[in-house]
Amino acid sequence: MSESFLTESHQQLRHEVRAFAESVVAPRVADMEASHRIEHELAGQIARRGWVGATIGKEYGGMAVGHLAKTLIIAELSRISAAMGAMVQASQLGTAKIMHFGTDEQKATWLPKISAGTCLPTIAVTEEVSGSHVLGMQMTAQRDGDDYILNGSKVYVGNSHIGHLHGVVARTGAGSRGLTAFLVEADRPGLTVSPHQETLGLHGFSFGELVFDNCRIPVTNRLGAEGDGKDVAYSSSILYGRPNLTAVALGLHEAILETTTAFCRERIRYGEPLHALPTVQRKIGQIQSRLMTARLAAYHAASLLDGVQHNGTELRDDPPSCDAELMNAKFVNVEFVLDSARTAMEIHAAAGLQTDRPMERYLRDAHHIYAPAGTSDIQLLRLAETALGTCKGQYSHRFTGPEHATRHATTAIPA
Repeated sequence: MSESFLTESHQQLRHEVRAFAESVVAPRVADMEASHRIEHELAGQIARRGWVGATIGKEYGGMAVGHLAKTLIIAELSRISAAMGAMVQASQLGTAKIMHFGTDEQKATWLPKISAGTCLPTIAVTEEVSGSHVLGMQMTAQRDGDDYILNGSKVYVGNSHIGHLHGVVARTGAGSRGLTAFLVEADRPGLTVSPHQETLGLHGFSFGELVFDNCRIPVTNRLGAEGDGKDVAYSSSILYGRPNLTAVALGLHEAILETTTAFCRERIRYGEPLHALPTVQRKIGQIQSRLMTARLAAYHAASLLDGVQHNGTELRDDPPSCDAELMNAKFVNVEFVLDSARTAMEIHAAAGLQTDRPMERYLRDAHHIYAPAGTSDIQLLRLAETALGTCKGQYSHRFTGPEHATRHATTAIPA
């Protein structure tokens, strides 16, 4: 059923990314795991393939292939290395704010560089004091003539150490309309990146802290008007963050199933392959069922965001809102990949604890997908608002449709 969402061009793109991931990314995984170093060179190689610009229009050098194609790119990379899938998803998330809120000049300046892979953008919203509570942020941006002066810090910034352009949301006033977004170049005086800290998983990826100490930027670096910061943060999270992290989880899930079935074929018990045991078959069936459901949720939500019918070919002039589908896809994929990682570890038993097998890496990496763009509790709260009719707007409706959507469905994807 999930294949019905994909066109021939989608299939070609998936094949291209898979071939690259298996031939170029896979040989680097062991070193990333052993060293825990941030992977700069490989990130650059991936960016130069143009995949970060999947949803950027061709007028800016982008691929203009849409969100479903973006899902395939991230998932295929994450199937081999969730760290590199996370790198691409974080940069694509950083692209959203420019596409939706940037001026013509900002778009002309930055989108071609992102498309070419010479600029990796980030988005910096989260603070230690506020976490997922965006309105609780305390970082300030004070107007000073033709400049703003930024003070404060942001944490858990994806691609913090390799990003070239940070999309920063700071407080310019009180209340929900007191947040404003800015573009801050990585080499701006007054901006420093805290030393890289080793993490549980996603070795090779960086998500660290940016510190702003009287960092002065021109007014022309502001994204949108003063007070648009909340919309910049929320729309980027809902329309890019959730489907992007869904794709990372999906790629991990596919790797878990492939690795587990291969293990069951090679491991012999009672004179037969391990999968001959009914208890093991049941667990494999659970992983397969979860993966099928998760993939359907991911493809369906991305297709709705692209504004196409379920067969992936017919464009809609007035695509339906799909905030709820994007939230649900993230919830389902994250919860199911965590469940399947545990189930797979049960099948592997002690062998799954050994670092010469990838299962323990999958389990660690999966836990990194839970919190960004909203924990499962947040997704459920928002889904409850949908059920009760109390949600306060649909970002997918606001930023899709003829005036915003890239018309990509019939565009051939370059091989």
